[in-house]
Amino acid sequence: MDVFINLFSFLWLIRNVKFVLFWIYLWQLKEYHTGRFADHFRTYKGKQIFVSPLPILKVILIVALLANYSFFNIVFWALLLVYAVESAVFILGIKQKSIKRPAFTFKAVLLTLIAIALTLAYLFALQTYITSMFWLLFLLLAFDLLMPAIISLVVLAVQPFFVFARYRILDQARQKVLEHKNLTIIGITGSYGKTSSKEFLTTILSSKFSVLSTPEHKNSEMGIAQTILQSLTPDHKFFIVEMGAYNKGGIDLLCNMARPDIGIVTGVNEQHLSTFGSLENLLSAEGGRELARNLPAHGILIVNGDNAYCVDLYKNFKGNKRIYTSKENMVSADMWAEHIEVKPTYLDFILVSRQRNMAHCRVNVLGKHNIQNVLGAMMAAKELGMGIQEITRACETITQQQGGMVLKKGVHGITVIDSSYSANPDGVVADVDYLNVHANKKVIVMPCLIELGKESNRIHEELGKKIAQVCDLAIITTKDKFRQLETGFMSQGLNSRKMLFCDDAQEIFNVITTFCGQGDTVLLEGRVPGELLTLLYDR
Repeated sequence: MDVFINLFSFLWLIRNVKFVLFWIYLWQLKEYHTGRFADHFRTYKGKQIFVSPLPILKVILIVALLANYSFFNIVFWALLLVYAVESAVFILGIKQKSIKRPAFTFKAVLLTLIAIALTLAYLFALQTYITSMFWLLFLLLAFDLLMPAIISLVVLAVQPFFVFARYRILDQARQKVLEHKNLTIIGITGSYGKTSSKEFLTTILSSKFSVLSTPEHKNSEMGIAQTILQSLTPDHKFFIVEMGAYNKGGIDLLCNMARPDIGIVTGVNEQHLSTFGSLENLLSAEGGRELARNLPAHGILIVNGDNAYCVDLYKNFKGNKRIYTSKENMVSADMWAEHIEVKPTYLDFILVSRQRNMAHCRVNVLGKHNIQNVLGAMMAAKELGMGIQEITRACETITQQQGGMVLKKGVHGITVIDSSYSANPDGVVADVDYLNVHANKKVIVMPCLIELGKESNRIHEELGKKIAQVCDLAIITTKDKFRQLETGFMSQGLNSRKMLFCDDAQEIFNVITTFCGQGDTVLLEGRVPGELLTLLYDR
């Protein structure tokens, strides 16, 4: 029996190494943010972690073990089989490079080593001090079931040390910024449009000046600090900082480090509402209030006049301010677009300033919504000394990738629109609207949206209605709010069979290639299964 106990312990250890990697991966995915981590378990996939057959079976086994000692052999052999299967799946996943593991940053490696050391120490202590096979089995199984809490406690216990180190790095970055007296810093925040606006402004200003901007999607304090410490030089005239947050006070923290002279608020909606806790907290941070109040006396606030929250911010701000809009003749607008034409591969419009300066502009990005982001960048460039003609010429070098949505050639002559990095309510509506410029059948593939808080049901019903007005088929890849999407979809008189749930890339591909043909269009919206992109693209 000792041989089987040792085998059991070995398989238990292998299995737990797998889940150490998984839980640290999940914490890292949620940026070690407790609110985002907790919110994951409100999603269908998050709930499945605890209510899938395997965890339920283990709970049943531990209850049976406690209820009657005579069940010991049954529980032991059942668990031995379960751990053998879990270990085999883990080893196979390593060979196939399919296991979920964290990116091995210093923090992730340290957490992984601590967690594995704790697991080994626990196993060693049990084998050294526990002589009863019953209690050995019970305590090993209990550790297994409590692993999510144990790994989370390790993360939270280590977090203060990283917070201390982080503040040292942030202070170093702040000091370096202060040393660059001739540097102008532009901070960009909002619920959506931050990255595209930053990319557009970087391209425009780089046509004439030396510009540094934060790397793609690195909008947290550490990403910004590392950019400052590693890349900022005295030669840079402008530093463009994309600013993201999940808590009230998050933008204050970034402003204290980066010290922006110009603030741009691109657009505000309910995205990340659940992590902020309230709309008031969201409006304080990504809503732009913190950015606005951190601007110096000579600073300028630039906002999106097409967004109601941004307009409210503009009205209440007492300092220098500018407002742009994609709507013609908006009262008080400083810059706007006229004669907008949305083409399949570009936008065409007339740029007009308050001073009635005008210029024709063609930008190689997709979707009318990107005009808002282009105008924000143009407005900032104008305030920073560039002329209208210089700005429009620079815009000719902007690429589709910078706009966050890319047109690609798919299999069987299908057009694929890749907007798969992330999704938010306004972005989904805008991308679906863009589908109208394409002929023939239109299909959308998307997950349900997350972190929308108490507004989630309403938003998904509205999105379902919008999708029904444009799309011939909708494939939803997550279950969380599928019912609400379907309710909105069917309210437009469409058959429920035109909205499907499917989370398998191969099955989605089969549905698309059966339904679509030459000249039809598929929109990939948000984080769809990664394998689907490979399957759909024409090779």
